[in-house]
Amino acid sequence: MVNSLINKYEPISLEQMKSIRLMNRIDTKFVTSTKRLQTLLSMLSSQYYVQETKGLRLIPYYTLYFDTSGLDMYTRHHDGCLVRQKLRVRSYVNSHLSFLEVKSKDNHKRTNKKRVEFTGFDPESPRHDIRLGIDADVMQYSKFLTEHLGYDCREMTEQLENHFNRITLVNKEMTERVTIDTSLRFDNVATGRSFDMSDIAIIELKRDGLADSPIVEHLRRLRIFRHGFSKYCIGTALTNPNAKINQLKERLHSIERIAKLT
Repeated sequence: MVNSLINKYEPISLEQMKSIRLMNRIDTKFVTSTKRLQTLLSMLSSQYYVQETKGLRLIPYYTLYFDTSGLDMYTRHHDGCLVRQKLRVRSYVNSHLSFLEVKSKDNHKRTNKKRVEFTGFDPESPRHDIRLGIDADVMQYSKFLTEHLGYDCREMTEQLENHFNRITLVNKEMTERVTIDTSLRFDNVATGRSFDMSDIAIIELKRDGLADSPIVEHLRRLRIFRHGFSKYCIGTALTNPNAKINQLKERLHSIERIAKLT
């Protein structure tokens, strides 16, 4: 159903999207049900382009998160620490490109992302035995990690992977991007547990704070509200019984309620 809806949009290429300059950028996340997303997509086709890459509009992504054995990165986020980091491999499956990324958040809630191409990684058949800073075949990333990661990379182990499909919309005034993640699934490398969240969609609006946003009024009419959603934290809470979840319980209950919306 989602595929048929986005096929009604005019396409935009990655090259054309490079012209978008969000000088006063505001990022806002929303969570809704898959059913309500279909209604939203049916309302936006005259106001937005959809990114098309190699004929695809629903683009598969894969992410692998690292953490310490004690889940130090997860725990800092769970406890509300403003200064925190995530370490992950992000793969663009159809493009056969993977990047090792360090995402850092400061005490002003600003996010800084550093990344380097991660060669030889296959998201369709991941090894699940990567030891950064130890294994010879990934030793070339040690300098990058020493410069940008606030942890000893030798303590990092694979914890969680997720798969999802992403739709990217661009408004016709070229002042905002909207990413919509669907078919989300978590697989915990450390515990062997999995969790399917294909009944929800995560919408992230990235816009110039000085410009009007066509989607905002539609979200309001459909009662789709702002909602924090960290894939790593939510996925870990749902698949690792050793992880603290006290501060996430209400958010998890909220997501469960949202999934049932029609």
